[in-house]
Amino acid sequence: MQTLMSYVDTNLIFDNSYARLPEGFYTRLRPEPVMRPELIVFNSSLAEQLGFGKNLPDTHTLSQIFSGNSLMRGADSLAVVYAGHQFGHFVPQLGDGRAILLGEVIGLSGKRFDIQLKGSGKTPYSRRSDGRSALGPVLREYIISEAMHALGVPTTRALAAVSTGESVLREKCLPGAILTRVAHGHIRVGNFEYFAARQQFDSLRILADYSIHRFFPELATRPDRYTKFIEKVGELQSYLVSRWMGVGFIHGVMNTDNFSVSGETIDYGPCAFMNVYHPDTVFSSIDYNGRYSYRNQAYIALWNMARFAESLMPLIHENADTAKAIAGEAILSFSEKYQSFWLKTFRKKLGLELEVPEDDTLIKDFLAILEHKRLDFTNSFRSLNEIIEKGISIAEFGEWQYVWKQRAALEKASPIQLVSRLKASNPAVIPRNQQVEAVIEAAYQGKFSLFHEMIKSIQNPYCDIEGFEFYNNLVALDDRNYRTFCGT
Repeated sequence: MQTLMSYVDTNLIFDNSYARLPEGFYTRLRPEPVMRPELIVFNSSLAEQLGFGKNLPDTHTLSQIFSGNSLMRGADSLAVVYAGHQFGHFVPQLGDGRAILLGEVIGLSGKRFDIQLKGSGKTPYSRRSDGRSALGPVLREYIISEAMHALGVPTTRALAAVSTGESVLREKCLPGAILTRVAHGHIRVGNFEYFAARQQFDSLRILADYSIHRFFPELATRPDRYTKFIEKVGELQSYLVSRWMGVGFIHGVMNTDNFSVSGETIDYGPCAFMNVYHPDTVFSSIDYNGRYSYRNQAYIALWNMARFAESLMPLIHENADTAKAIAGEAILSFSEKYQSFWLKTFRKKLGLELEVPEDDTLIKDFLAILEHKRLDFTNSFRSLNEIIEKGISIAEFGEWQYVWKQRAALEKASPIQLVSRLKASNPAVIPRNQQVEAVIEAAYQGKFSLFHEMIKSIQNPYCDIEGFEFYNNLVALDDRNYRTFCGT
């Protein structure tokens, strides 16, 4: 095993702003080396956006970098501390228990990105964890996060996956792997809860001002910047959850430590896409009461926003009652914004652009049909284009489809335009649960061809692509009893 850390020169421009915050925000440390790292996949298109350039290091060097055996010159690796409400219960100290933030790079667009290793060994925040990750959860996050990006949903990205040549012990021994994750930021509601709970208000203010300057610089000089910060995060999260709902995605573990202030989907653990539509669908193996079901996601986002607002109250006003009232006002708009985004998302899924008051009923009636008939969520919306394109009727949709066509006539759009809208808003391909499981099972046998095929299939999810028929409009399965695990 490699013991001396080597450094690799790249074209990346590092500017590690979080590492310049006080040391109480993190622990500076290096990833634990692994025995025999091998590169499984490298996201060259994302790497180009980050500034790697076209002359990439060779495969061996990439495997060393993205296993943590070597560091890119300019990186300043650290594990971040935070707290969080997990399934509604407050845990005063969590943190990056199996992740290392390598640093921040300025990409070709001038935007800032975090680069983080996940599964890179123990940290001071690992608690009883080994700090490692099994191969299956790494491939799951790579697949689903890249699928979400292709679907147009704000998300962290996957840059690389590396096998470690070592085993991790879960229910049984499994091959280990490390994921490299890219995000606009890894700051979570739990970061603010950590300092608020300790009444470390100077640190809380430093974190809030840093986050505002980084994500919402237009607020930096405003005297009401902390309440506006709450409103901005609420707007991003209301949009994000509306997009989850539109693609049938269930996060599975919407704890406040998995709730990013940059408005990105983060921490793909027990997540999955719903097949047969049922609003109470839950995929997490530990969500016994359905707290994070499909139906509850907007409510939980609002609940998390309330915890965020509570954390910032000491900065809003010195009088606790006044601070509470102001913070409460700051989150009041969340539900209204969410409803607006939800309506816009589902209007588009019905090929509609005009705002008509009856649309809310039209959408909910269609979802009620899907639930009653136990129809596939993705396939049902995708099939609407056939009603227009082929001039057919779909028996399961009954009278609803005629009401929908009358409503669509108000758009003054040609049939070709309407079909184009429908296809652009309803994917033909999502990572189906049985497909993801097949990919993981094959990978545990040392076979990665299915994984690479799935990555290709999800890159253009709104197109019916020849050669990927296996992934297009798969026969619906009722997977309400399907369970996923967080991988720690």
